[in-house]
Amino acid sequence: MDFFQLSYWHWWMLAIALLILEFLAIGTVGSFFLWPAIAAVAIGFLTLLFPMLTVEYQILILALVSVVSVVIGRAYLGKHPLSSDEPYLNLRGAELVGRTFPVSEAIVNGMGRIRVDDGSWRVEGPDCPVGTPVKVVGAGSVRLKVKPVV
Repeated sequence: MDFFQLSYWHWWMLAIALLILEFLAIGTVGSFFLWPAIAAVAIGFLTLLFPMLTVEYQILILALVSVVSVVIGRAYLGKHPLSSDEPYLNLRGAELVGRTFPVSEAIVNGMGRIRVDDGSWRVEGPDCPVGTPVKVVGAGSVRLKVKPVV
């Protein structure tokens, strides 16, 4: 394979392509393309410093640096999770925990409905007649857990 040699700019172009994929897939893949992009940048610098590094070693180092960057990155993000100024953006039910609402459809056999702002939510909790104020104490995917306010 003497005729096939990858230079530093090949690796940097790969890194740019992987970063573009990461930006396009943000939030869906979980930083899948970021780590190999970091490895490609590192291999680019290595081939800049050592231009006679064979393709086999370049690919081997790419694989090793990718794995190491994944391990380090996941460990770091595990200890320092990303914060948001809108923590309940896609968790509408969790946003309602602690608020009080009147029962709009009697809670019978542990199931009923409450009126929340411009909508209605299914709730589970102790049996209550219509109009009883209840406090939201938990949120599931499609139901709220409530208890009567005394």
